[in-house]
Amino acid sequence: MKKIFLPVLTFALSFSTPILAQQIPDTTATTTIPETASVISAGMPKSAAKPISELKYNLTPDGTKYIKATFLNQVWLRYNQSNPGTTVNGDPQDNTVDIGLRRTRMQLFGQLTDHVFFYTQFGLNNFNYLAQNAGNRKLQAFFHDALGEYKVFKDNDKLKFGAGLTILNGLSRFTQPSVGTIMTTDVPVFLQATVDQTDEFARKLSVYARGQLGKLDYRVAVTDPFPIQTNGLTAPALGPNANFTTYGHTKQYQGFFIYNFLDKEPHTTPYMAGTYLGDKKVLNLESGIIYQKDATWYTQNGVDPKFDNMRLWSVAAFTDMPLQGNKFALSAYAGYFNTDYGHHYLRNNGIMNPANGSNDLTIFNGAGNAYPMFGTGESLYTQVGLRLPNGLLGDQGTLMPYVSYRRSSYDRLSDPINIYDAGINWLINKHMSKVSLNYQLRPVFETGTNGNVNHTSNASSGWLQYQIYF
Repeated sequence: MKKIFLPVLTFALSFSTPILAQQIPDTTATTTIPETASVISAGMPKSAAKPISELKYNLTPDGTKYIKATFLNQVWLRYNQSNPGTTVNGDPQDNTVDIGLRRTRMQLFGQLTDHVFFYTQFGLNNFNYLAQNAGNRKLQAFFHDALGEYKVFKDNDKLKFGAGLTILNGLSRFTQPSVGTIMTTDVPVFLQATVDQTDEFARKLSVYARGQLGKLDYRVAVTDPFPIQTNGLTAPALGPNANFTTYGHTKQYQGFFIYNFLDKEPHTTPYMAGTYLGDKKVLNLESGIIYQKDATWYTQNGVDPKFDNMRLWSVAAFTDMPLQGNKFALSAYAGYFNTDYGHHYLRNNGIMNPANGSNDLTIFNGAGNAYPMFGTGESLYTQVGLRLPNGLLGDQGTLMPYVSYRRSSYDRLSDPINIYDAGINWLINKHMSKVSLNYQLRPVFETGTNGNVNHTSNASSGWLQYQIYF
């Protein structure tokens, strides 16, 4: 593994010149990253122009009404130690090296009047050499978000009503993450609880209300989930373990609540930042819930189905603040998650999986980098990182090392799941241009002769990411 990553890291470091203009705070709006950009508006005299670091068209001289466009690209170069028995197009592979687009996104949004806001996002995800969409490499891009929102009071954010396809969710901040600002190279995907099962890459058709009442940030939604049979895969057969039902249709109810002890978090879009890199002083307590009646089904006699309600809830704490006069910046998160999908529900998943087959049916994980990611049970998740002094590398930015840990005890598994990640961000220009290196250790489970699913070994992976956000 060292032989692979040392030359790769050397290659990445050769692109050390900042690619974007120095960021200047913008007081007109907040996007899915902390607002740290200057604006060039139509009609502005050339003498007033500042270096362009965002694409924004002001509809009014003060910039309170505007239309803005952004672009995000996250490229991964990855080494993966395969789960036992893994094959790639039928060829056994102990390990793989792949290049992929983890996320490529374009956003267009804006405040059109004192009361009217719109938001759209278009892009693709998990695009590597296997082109994981029914074998057709041209069918990956889609609308992630398309919503309209009405702000009731033009002078404050106490109440907003919205509707459309949206990331706004209950459960946790990482269920609705601003992926351009995450500290770790990937979000804890298990918190995007129904991803690509009854939603569209964590987005759902919803009507919602959200706002900020003093130090309380709230969001509640009624969601019309997609049937599991429309996710492009064959729905699991009715069996002794719960899966999302193909019978009937019920609504989903969600709520997420944050108490801000210090600075309020931005409230322009429904997305929640990963880290502000010391630009804000944030200390929050958070709680969320998602509920859906008769969401899953199973059978105990092979004939008569039983239905279970889905109940997911969490409590968490989050802090992100400067230390020693902004010489350093701390980002930390810890949460407890109770995920009841139904009787013994369990789902394997592999992020941008670099393999597509397995010749060892005793390996419960499946192929490539998959492992039991979602399930009925309890989980703990924590992450912590420290942004080192700005200018540590001169005009080449600074570094931010981090670690994260997840432990899940799922009803269907005999042993707990432990996921370890450690990495470092090279913040060339904050989140706008950064290189990240991550190492992950995950468990491998096997099905025993007695039917128990046991942890028998571990597998690792490492990846280098280059992100551009503009």
